[in-house]
Amino acid sequence: MSGLRFCMLTTFYPPHHFGGDAIGIQRLARGLVRHGHHVTVVHDVDAFESLYTGPPRRDAGEPEGLDVIPLRSGHRKLSPLLTQQLGRPTLQAKRLRNILDDGDFDVINFHNISLMGGPGILKYGDAVKLYMAHEHWLVCPSHVLWRHNRELCTGKQCLRCVAAYRRPPQYWRYTGLLEREGRHVDTFIAMSQFSRDKHAEFGFPYPMEVLPYFLPDDEGSATPPARPQEAPYFLFVGRLEPIKGLDDVIPVFRDYPDAELLIAGDGTYGDVLRAQAAGIERVRFLGRLTPEELAAYYAHALALIVPSVCYETFGIILIESFTHGTPVIARRIGPFPEIVEASGGGELFSNEDELKVAMRRIQSDPEHRERLSVAGKAARKRLWSESAVIPRYLDLVRNAAKRRGNSRVLDALTERVSA
Repeated sequence: MSGLRFCMLTTFYPPHHFGGDAIGIQRLARGLVRHGHHVTVVHDVDAFESLYTGPPRRDAGEPEGLDVIPLRSGHRKLSPLLTQQLGRPTLQAKRLRNILDDGDFDVINFHNISLMGGPGILKYGDAVKLYMAHEHWLVCPSHVLWRHNRELCTGKQCLRCVAAYRRPPQYWRYTGLLEREGRHVDTFIAMSQFSRDKHAEFGFPYPMEVLPYFLPDDEGSATPPARPQEAPYFLFVGRLEPIKGLDDVIPVFRDYPDAELLIAGDGTYGDVLRAQAAGIERVRFLGRLTPEELAAYYAHALALIVPSVCYETFGIILIESFTHGTPVIARRIGPFPEIVEASGGGELFSNEDELKVAMRRIQSDPEHRERLSVAGKAARKRLWSESAVIPRYLDLVRNAAKRRGNSRVLDALTERVSA
């Protein structure tokens, strides 16, 4: 018997995407192909194009065994808006049903379905079903538990909150639709223990497993790239948005004369941050970098600073930094303590003074930095590599198939293990 047939359903997928969750889905899909399975990814171009205003994105292509189906309805903004409001597929409902019914899939993995299908899509198809919570959308209309677009959410005020985001309310959230359709899912997956706990705290009614993001086994194994500059620097990588916390980091470099802060990324908050950094010669904005360019900056940074003020579900940039042997200095919030403590590859801070102390310690003590570097790099291979995570993912599929009584999936997985 050949490998399993997987279908991944997600709103965003490269090149039509905005962040790390889509890259994580792509890595999972490609990893499954390398393990001998076939993967079909279905994503919603309407949703992407209704939000994206930049130049056209080019598709770099996928390996044999990975098929990508982009959905376009011809009504670019209307289709995702109806799904966001009604919580179910609308203009793409027939197409999605046909794909899932005709694909003869063994496993259906839902990812970010907020604008492509909502909870209503969870009943589509007859297969082992998993749902991976890349954001907190299951319990939060704004996805990020950042209340009123200004503070951490400590209790639901959803109608007032979506008004602050200038989004229409999702009345389906008050009808029990998610709870009813969630019964069709065999396994819900959180990306960290922290995220699983947050889902439970905010009332998500189903149990969740934990499975982290990962990087390909060979990533970071090449010869280190050339140093991009001689002056020592700390690095920030990410979207330029208020929730990423750079407002608290830029002022530190007014009176930190021994290194620069290099900021890689772009976003809607960029102009505000550049104005804040005006006159601080040691703060430089690099803009959006290619993966090759970014690898060079990672490899030679004193440390990666991760100052997010919101509740992330994981933190892919931390393990990217570990890959290059670069320690991290992360805010003591969300899943970051979980990652730093499991790896031994960095330090945590809660305020400006703690950030300065961590920066000074890493820069002034090469042996300490080397210990963090070695520990982080080893942990990345041990905990967050493809060879570590894909088998855990397939175990979740196997356990779900047992509960469903799906002998076809069980036999296929057993056969591949035996081989």
